[in-house]
Amino acid sequence: MTSVLYDVPGPKARLYSLIGSAAGILIILGVLAIAVMTLAQQGIFDADRWEIFYGPMAPDVWNLIGQGIVSTLMAAAVAAVIAFPLGIALCLLRISLITWIRVPTQVVLEFLRGMPVVLMMLFVLLVFATGQFVAVVAGLVLYNAAIFAEILRAGIQSLPKGQREAGLAIGLRSFQSRMIIEFPQATRRMLPSLVAQLVVLLKDTSLGYIVGYEELLRKIQIMADFLGPNFLFPAFFVGAAIYILINLSVSRIAIWIERRGSKKAAGGTARATAAGAVPTAK
Repeated sequence: MTSVLYDVPGPKARLYSLIGSAAGILIILGVLAIAVMTLAQQGIFDADRWEIFYGPMAPDVWNLIGQGIVSTLMAAAVAAVIAFPLGIALCLLRISLITWIRVPTQVVLEFLRGMPVVLMMLFVLLVFATGQFVAVVAGLVLYNAAIFAEILRAGIQSLPKGQREAGLAIGLRSFQSRMIIEFPQATRRMLPSLVAQLVVLLKDTSLGYIVGYEELLRKIQIMADFLGPNFLFPAFFVGAAIYILINLSVSRIAIWIERRGSKKAAGGTARATAAGAVPTAK
């Protein structure tokens, strides 16, 4: 299919693109090779530095890491469960037709989006004298609810105006049209952005160490401080790998949900088309 945005590349353009891609790959491989050789010269890959993960201390080390993973997932899950419905409510207020509701909500959203998550955590911890877990969750909820609200608002605004007009035409109220017709479509359309924000939320739990919450990064830091500087790189390398695996798992689950929803929607459309088909006279 021919793109309307740019011309189809010719033989020279394809050749230049191939050369540029090959050069970029070689540069990346060269940088990685230099980094690996530098780390090898420092003894990073010596077996005794990684013995903490399979030697006599391994049970205690993995137990500590497991506690950090549970704390990270717990804070992220609770924050996500609270932030998404709150984001829907803020989105409804933000797109309200009533000025004295819409304008203050816009001000609040801009404030929450502009505030660093760490400051929100510290504010909740120090002003309200809460525990570390509550402070972390509250900071994540306030920030991510504002982001979710803006993502959903963008999704609703991207829908054809006929969607809302059709809902109102069949007798739905404005709120019913938002929740029954517009929000499901906006959520499906903006699912990649919502998933990306969930990944950001999960990573932002690492800021909890500033308020004393012992999530995964804090547990790894405690372990590295206890074991000494020789185990600093292995500890943080394993921590980074765990974060990447968790984030990839979240992304894969979201992709599975999106595909499942698309199949259901396609099946429903096919059934509706078949039911509405008018047989032709023979």
